[in-house]
Amino acid sequence: MTTSNRMIIERAFAELIGTGTVDGLDTVLRDDFVHHRPDGRRTKDEWLDAVRTAMGPLAGMRVEVDHMLADGDHVVMHSRRSLPGGPTIAVVDIWRFADGRVVEAWETIEPVHHAAANMTWWQPDHH
Repeated sequence: MTTSNRMIIERAFAELIGTGTVDGLDTVLRDDFVHHRPDGRRTKDEWLDAVRTAMGPLAGMRVEVDHMLADGDHVVMHSRRSLPGGPTIAVVDIWRFADGRVVEAWETIEPVHHAAANMTWWQPDHH
């Protein structure tokens, strides 16, 4: 199951990047799918609409998958995405499967050029 979950994500993501359409994602998401973000939750239709809208400006985005890990009902993908005319971002996607389809997803995005500045939060204050 873990291997097939990973393959499902790989195929859907490759189709999204290769064609710019959400058709591959649509077929692997359950109807009760929820996409969790720091700014709120989105239903399947809301998330697919947001991805569909974003794919226009993102045509030509280069994606390098650094890690793809599967464990039980979860698949985690860490990638670097170079946006056309924009920054390179680091993205971590977490997908949870139920009954052979994705039922939940989480996503964290960070511009690579901000990474060093964001690492200072854990350093002791030296006043």
